[in-house]
Amino acid sequence: MTSSHEIRNPETLPRPMGFSQAIVAQTGRTVYLAGQTAQRPDGSLVAGTMAEQFDVAAGNVVLALEGAGARPQDLVSLQIFVTDVTEYQRLSKEIGVAYRRHFGDYYPAMALVEVRRLFDPKATVELMGIAVTA
Repeated sequence: MTSSHEIRNPETLPRPMGFSQAIVAQTGRTVYLAGQTAQRPDGSLVAGTMAEQFDVAAGNVVLALEGAGARPQDLVSLQIFVTDVTEYQRLSKEIGVAYRRHFGDYYPAMALVEVRRLFDPKATVELMGIAVTA
């Protein structure tokens, strides 16, 4: 998956794995995404592991992008909020598979943040992003 945005990974910073150090967004419309969890269209939350919830939440990010006329490669920033970083690390291979299913091998500037809980207490992961369309 290619993007019109410029990925910048300076040699003066550690080599990133699964994210980019900086993205220079090209001119276009900016799309701010609300946090997406593993909610179904009826509002119920998909039960399952953090990896399974990540898969659904990532799919919801893509749906939100499409609803705004954007695509996954338009993302310039993605924040991942989890209730347990250790669990995220343990399931990182499965989460990586889910990530690539929705976003391919395109990695915007990203952050992973552990939080005490999310709005829905059964949710274990929430994704929030910013996209700039070409």
